[in-house]
Amino acid sequence: MNELKTDSGDNATGTTKTGRVTGIGRVLIMVYGVLALAATGRSFVQIVGKFNEAPLAYTLSALAAVVYIVATIALINRGRAWYRIAWITIGFELLGVLVIGTLSLVDPQLFPHDTVWSVYGRGYLFIPLVLPILGMWWLARHAPARAGRNGAAA
Repeated sequence: MNELKTDSGDNATGTTKTGRVTGIGRVLIMVYGVLALAATGRSFVQIVGKFNEAPLAYTLSALAAVVYIVATIALINRGRAWYRIAWITIGFELLGVLVIGTLSLVDPQLFPHDTVWSVYGRGYLFIPLVLPILGMWWLARHAPARAGRNGAAA
């Protein structure tokens, strides 16, 4: 049996468990990866081609791209440190979507051009609004095991 399993705990303990990278976790990672590519491409084109038109909006698109890249990497990797990084980036993503989404509705002049998170991710079919909620739910259900007998903390 050559099944690929991921270790959601600490490799130093020698324990291997099926981790977050199975089933719905794979779909979640794929969606984060696609958003990372889309946001990176969008922000690159915006910054290179017309940065002076809306520097705040385009900088926020680049920030969203970085958040999606880090979240994707954190969801793929194992261990408590990556688990914390996933929580931090996904929490930041949700905060960004809610704040930028609300500001883009309340004061549209702040964002003369859309960001990834404008109007709660309208340009991305509202996936940026739903994805962090699903990501947090997934992380809460797939927390890594506590440190083993060696007291190793990952």
